[in-house]
Amino acid sequence: MSEGSAPRRSAEIFDATLRLLAERGYAGLTVEGVAERSGVNKTTIYRWYPSKAALLGAALLDAPVMRMAAPDTGTLHGDLTAVVETLVALLTEPPSAAVAVAALGAATQNPELAEHARAFFADRLAVERPIFERAAQRGELPPGADPMLIMDALAGAVWVRVVLRQLPLEPGYAAKLATILCAGVP
Repeated sequence: MSEGSAPRRSAEIFDATLRLLAERGYAGLTVEGVAERSGVNKTTIYRWYPSKAALLGAALLDAPVMRMAAPDTGTLHGDLTAVVETLVALLTEPPSAAVAVAALGAATQNPELAEHARAFFADRLAVERPIFERAAQRGELPPGADPMLIMDALAGAVWVRVVLRQLPLEPGYAAKLATILCAGVP
């Protein structure tokens, strides 16, 4: 977010937003609650974020707890393994686990929040793109390989195992998943 495009106390607002989301879920998240917890007047919050979905969308894009850096291990397999490990931590460790599950679950029921979720994932794919650019330069990916499809398969596998099935991950899960994906890249 560029300077001048958010309130001075956006960090406090976003922190309060994500903490309340983690504690109460999307239904329990209110602008009034964010205002009270952040110490920022609710009219200020509404001036910058016209809805709860817009506020949460901005908080997700800006939140350090939801950021993932693109790893650079020197191989596609190593980078994908590192991404899986980061995703597993994101979906299993507080506070990011509660934030991710509540926000993404609510996005399936709220079209405005779904738009913000698309922006969130587009931002993440932009961060991950260098993984695939480096892999292509090393000859590990054929021309035309689809980074979005690879990331969707990777994230989907983690999401299903951790969130939907709520199963523990066996040792080496990240490397096994990366092996399957690397073997299947056309």
